[in-house]
Amino acid sequence: MEMTGRQAGGYGGLARKKRFMALQENPESVVRSEKTADRILQLIRDEKLQPGDKLPPERDLAARLKISRPRLREALNALKLMNIIVNRQGSGTYVASLKAEKLVVLLDSEFALNDTTYADLLEARRILETGIAALAAEHITAGELGEMEACITKAAATLHDAEAFMETDIELHNRILKASRNEIIPVFMRAINRLGIYSRRRTGEQLAIRQQSLKDHRRIVQALQAKDPEASRKAMLDHLAHVARRLPKS
Repeated sequence: MEMTGRQAGGYGGLARKKRFMALQENPESVVRSEKTADRILQLIRDEKLQPGDKLPPERDLAARLKISRPRLREALNALKLMNIIVNRQGSGTYVASLKAEKLVVLLDSEFALNDTTYADLLEARRILETGIAALAAEHITAGELGEMEACITKAAATLHDAEAFMETDIELHNRILKASRNEIIPVFMRAINRLGIYSRRRTGEQLAIRQQSLKDHRRIVQALQAKDPEASRKAMLDHLAHVARRLPKS
């Protein structure tokens, strides 16, 4: 029987929000936990575990995956956010649901088979992220602008490292999201960001896209620095349009 999020250990809204915002603040952690979470999901499949089955203890699981326990916990927390696993106090960690896991398992093959999925994802990003950029221009602080400029510097230094560049890409977009000062939009961006990692990893393999993204990110930050909502909206729209042009044509 599938468990609901509430039944699966009462993972409350406040705890969920704190963990999500922690991931927003640390994009390197997002990417790292995504990779480890995929390995845990593979273990669940290999062991043929079902909802209600218990996972190995953390020490054993970390040893099997050959990773540190803090890194393991990052991935476990990501899986808890998706209600795939649940902690039972004093008992251990159990599989709660495999519904969300099926999405993750099929994600790469779905994108490979249907390139319009990428187009749909970018359309959703255009709708949300252009508005986010406009809001950020109204509320951004000097400190936040400094952090974004540091992202640009880091991106330039990692231009020839696709994975590292992707991490700074995620960090910059997350900082813009935070600067929007909106409490509701991150709920929608949470699902888009998870899918977006797969999208960014695919398109980010192209050096030309990374070079264009670096130019676009500079324009976005300049518009934010000017506190110009319309210019910020337009800069974000142009950025996503440049990515869209590089997608395979169906």
